Amino acid sequence: MHVNENREWNRFYAPGTPVDIEVATGSLSDLLDERVEQYADRDAISFFGNTLSYARLGELVSRVAAGLKGLGVGAGDRVALIMPNAPAHVVAFYAVLRLGAVVVEHNPLYTRDELEVQFRDHGAQTVIAWDKIAPTIQSLPGELGIRTVVAVDITRSMPLSMRLALSLPIAKARESREKLHAKAPGTLPFTALEKTAPLPASHPRPTVDDIACLQYTSGTTGTPKGAIITHGNLWSNARQGAAWMPDFEHGAGSIYGMLPMFHSFGVLLSVIYSVETGSRAVLFPTFDPELIKAAAKKFPPTFIPAVPPMFDRLARVAAQGELDLSQVVYSISGAMTLTPAIVKRWEDLAGSMLNEGYGMTETSPVALANPFSDVRKIGAIGIPFPSTDIKVVDPEHPENEVALGEVGELLIHGPQVFHGYFNRPEDTEAALLPGRWLRTGDLVVQDEDGFVTVVDRKKELIITGGFNVSPSEVEQVINTVPGVAESAVVGLPRGGGAEVVTAVVTLEEGAEFDVELARAAAHDHLTEYKRPSRYLVWEELPKSLIGKILRRTVRDTLIADRKATRAAAEED
Repeated sequence: MHVNENREWNRFYAPGTPVDIEVATGSLSDLLDERVEQYADRDAISFFGNTLSYARLGELVSRVAAGLKGLGVGAGDRVALIMPNAPAHVVAFYAVLRLGAVVVEHNPLYTRDELEVQFRDHGAQTVIAWDKIAPTIQSLPGELGIRTVVAVDITRSMPLSMRLALSLPIAKARESREKLHAKAPGTLPFTALEKTAPLPASHPRPTVDDIACLQYTSGTTGTPKGAIITHGNLWSNARQGAAWMPDFEHGAGSIYGMLPMFHSFGVLLSVIYSVETGSRAVLFPTFDPELIKAAAKKFPPTFIPAVPPMFDRLARVAAQGELDLSQVVYSISGAMTLTPAIVKRWEDLAGSMLNEGYGMTETSPVALANPFSDVRKIGAIGIPFPSTDIKVVDPEHPENEVALGEVGELLIHGPQVFHGYFNRPEDTEAALLPGRWLRTGDLVVQDEDGFVTVVDRKKELIITGGFNVSPSEVEQVINTVPGVAESAVVGLPRGGGAEVVTAVVTLEEGAEFDVELARAAAHDHLTEYKRPSRYLVWEELPKSLIGKILRRTVRDTLIADRKATRAAAEED
């Protein structure tokens, strides 16, 4: 009998965590209204020390929703949001939802070409964007049908130094300081929407099954796809998170919103879970320890969701006595493997657990996590959330489950599983098996207790000598070599479908790379076909905005460099 047939893993849940949650039956607009009534005078948002109460948040959402309605936005329409974390981002998010419209989040550092690809897919005609990039939106082809650009000045509450710091990445991405400082003529200021008369309470409301968001994800193919996420998906996932952390006091905590809201992890924790728990969302437009230190003096963090590099950096700041983590009740990490060293460094200072969670855009986004109990297993992604089932199956024949302890593809079923990809029926059919079981594309091992450990992404496996090599497994060995800070292991094609295992490392400050030590570590811990044939030292590794190392980018760069070298040699 497989351990998941009776959810036997629930015996490892933290005390007070239920096997099943009460699945959401309403919309996120209902959720916000409930919290506005329940916590009217409680802070909903803090941004550079300025606060917004739940009552004021509810009022602004109603006014902006009415303003958007006046611009022609209605149920089912897509509305693009393109801005960093800020109070206006939260207001715009809930205002769009109140009309039954659909939020489409975008990375504000995207290039014009990247934005054009997604706009051609979702067809949003109304855009709410940071005023610094509004000219880029206006420069998109007219055939896209963009009708209205609402410009948001998120810097009103910021000190001058932060305004400049935020401007630099945009200037670099656009390579145009003239555009950066343009006044975005022809746009409508967001403040005008905030002054609109509130939306009548009688205006039709969205339902639990209505689409709340299109969250774009490249998944395993590299092709951006809009994941269809409903109100029920998101509210249920917030309830699952609340059940997972039973000691988090509702109506009293401060959640640090360091993760970008355009990412599914940031949307859930900073925009939805914070409202579900009646918490104060302390927002940061970018990850900056100096900003976090300043905010903590006024509103000490009680829950911190982040990624391993963020936890590592903050722990080092706290170790210098510059950041108090003593009031943190829970910390949860995602996106990449959480190492024992980071866990120890953090918990020695915070005095509370730091656990790894697992999910993807298609699971709204969290599906498994290590329990906040003494039986957690560091290095594993944990066990399924309440109301969540999993299977580990043969990747080639997903109808067949593999035995415990064997490698297979992880399938997930639960109220947080998405409803397919926008306008992509073939991709949807490939991702969702009968019964809405999601194929994650992750290769995992499940032990006898039900704990799951990720082996690797199917698409990132290296094939050499007829064997599959897990990049994560090799990286774990290389990262133990003295002086190595981080590594990325990729396979470079060598003909015949085979690949050469290649390691790219970055070094700790002042360190030198000893390739013989690296080869010795690989010899001691890895079978021959897994050992890197080549080691390269880079100053930094490419990462996503939430800190995840982008192996695909590393591989593409190495292949491009090799082609360029060959071309130059041929010219000589």
